[in-house]
Amino acid sequence: MYNKIVSKAPGRVCLFGDHQDYLGLPIIATTINNEIKIEAIQNTSKQFRINKKDIDSTDVIPINLKFHSNEKDFLKIALKVLKEYGCNPSTGYDINITSTIPINSGLSSSSALIVAWVNFLLVTFTNYKVTPNLLAEISYRIEVEEMGGSGGKMDQYTIANGKTIYLDTITNRIIPFNHKLCDMIIGVSNQSKDTQGLLKKLKENALKSIQIVNNNIKNFSFKNIDNINLDQCLPFLDDHLKPFFKAAVGNYKITIEAKNEFKKGKLNVKKIADLMNMHHSFLKNDLNITTPEIDKMIDIAIGNGAIGSKIVGSGGGGSIVCLSDNESCSRQILEELIKFGAKKAFIANIGKGPRISYE
Repeated sequence: MYNKIVSKAPGRVCLFGDHQDYLGLPIIATTINNEIKIEAIQNTSKQFRINKKDIDSTDVIPINLKFHSNEKDFLKIALKVLKEYGCNPSTGYDINITSTIPINSGLSSSSALIVAWVNFLLVTFTNYKVTPNLLAEISYRIEVEEMGGSGGKMDQYTIANGKTIYLDTITNRIIPFNHKLCDMIIGVSNQSKDTQGLLKKLKENALKSIQIVNNNIKNFSFKNIDNINLDQCLPFLDDHLKPFFKAAVGNYKITIEAKNEFKKGKLNVKKIADLMNMHHSFLKNDLNITTPEIDKMIDIAIGNGAIGSKIVGSGGGGSIVCLSDNESCSRQILEELIKFGAKKAFIANIGKGPRISYE
């Protein structure tokens, strides 16, 4: 057993499919090179002594923790779930957690931490061969099923695979893309998000709209997306539900079209950017998840040469991602976002998958 173990996991940017994965619809997302890092140094206390440096928070978790049914700490819930995989910690560790992923920004810092924590526990205390799908399945169970989260599978599966992926959220089938997009610029707003509250509201309304249409149209199915006729479907819905159905259909079609573009031998970046702009339009105008600050950041990006831009994450704050195929435009976008007062702005490179190192 090693004295010091380091576990890392990347952040995530959704390119296509925001608010689709919890409907069982596909997504396209990528990792970024901003990461969560867990440094674990063995101690003799029979405790995990947790230090979350970035938020100035500490905790102590006994390795023989007694679990409560109303537990809300996912680090503890992970220990409970992993007992089913033969994970029974035999020694304590001093755990230092740091992040270069902006927290509560729509870039999946929480999911990255869960993946890194699960990876550390599996590698340290079990004989499992840790695969991306195993990490994703366990992390999804912890964050969504055990904690009652409203999200889908995008975050856990993207981070665990460490690539740009198309994910079928029903079958968990993954198509990886070795894409070479242009500059991918992230702008982080100053607004924190009510992630679970917003997701719950949007999910409930979207599922309700789909169920109503399904009840009224024989053989209706999202599997036949090209045959869905909005003019036929929308009259069955109250006005307040129509945008949710319209967005679900529109964003699904955009995601499929983007998948087909990514699968081509030569990537048409301009086409991807155009689809990204269309995706953002549904998120802004139908799901209403943007804010004045996010809208202004998008305007700044477009006004300074971005060819594609969209909000990232659940909405109500968070971040934007924009594409630029010109180096001088990329620098100008960064400068103008910072001048505007963005909490942070940076060019994100594609990240690496979860990994363990030893010292």
